[in-house]
Amino acid sequence: MNRAELRKLINGIPATVPTPFDDKFGLDLAVMTDLTKWWVEHGLGSDVAPLKVAAAMGEGPELSDAELPHLLRTAVNAAGPGKRIMCALKPKNTMHTIEDAKMAQDLGVIGLQIDLPFFHHPKQDDLVRHFTDISDAIDIGIMIYNTHWFNSLGASMTAETMNRLKDAEHVVALKWSPKADQEYDEMCEFSDTFNVIDNTGQAVRCHKNGGRGYISGMVAIRPERDLEAWQLLEEKRYDEAEAKLAEGKAELGPWQAKVGAKTGGYNSMKGLMAAIGLPAGSPRPPTLPVSDADVAEARQILKKLGWVAN
Repeated sequence: MNRAELRKLINGIPATVPTPFDDKFGLDLAVMTDLTKWWVEHGLGSDVAPLKVAAAMGEGPELSDAELPHLLRTAVNAAGPGKRIMCALKPKNTMHTIEDAKMAQDLGVIGLQIDLPFFHHPKQDDLVRHFTDISDAIDIGIMIYNTHWFNSLGASMTAETMNRLKDAEHVVALKWSPKADQEYDEMCEFSDTFNVIDNTGQAVRCHKNGGRGYISGMVAIRPERDLEAWQLLEEKRYDEAEAKLAEGKAELGPWQAKVGAKTGGYNSMKGLMAAIGLPAGSPRPPTLPVSDADVAEARQILKKLGWVAN
């Protein structure tokens, strides 16, 4: 497919989903099957909300090379025909990333989230070569994840660099979080060519600048909230979209901060999954699981919000 076709598949709310583990920290593919079916039943896996498997918030860096194909195959099969699954790939050299990309493509994903190769401390020319070479090797879409904060030299995607990637046909989107010394609205210089997906909590600003989506930490827990918010954005009902996106933040923010202060990682998502009655197991060490008491507290908050039944 060409860029115009692929842009229609990677937009809206790419939905990061957790990776289920069993009591011995092994992949729990049966639970992944059940959860994927639940997410699809609630509107995810669509053209405006592709399911994103193995992202950082979904504990993708915890997976071995041998585990990733099993997880992807399970998600693709459970979602069913016509549903949209993305795969997040972690930083590796260009050749290894191409191997992973081809594997994911063969398993039926429609697109990839690919971090900057930050371990290589890349310069702008390196970024252009890296993503161009990957694009030339595959037929599915690439959403670049602008993970500049992991690079000690601070390389970030710039408007100039993005425009140099116009000939890389399968680079179709950028998960946008600019450096502190970059202007957010720089995205306007390339948003006519690439889908800009906000990763800063500024979904409305992004959409007004021609952006085509945003990242939500709640979409796997409460798909309806974000699907409604995206529709409001598309209708340019921005005040209503802001109000919808604010739902749950004031109530859950202190709980998430408290849980996050106890251990690292992305365990709050799994804590919330347990609170809605869809547990996905514990995170892998060194991250600690959310305690039963904290899960119970989260459930009470979600009941007050009307997100779970009494």
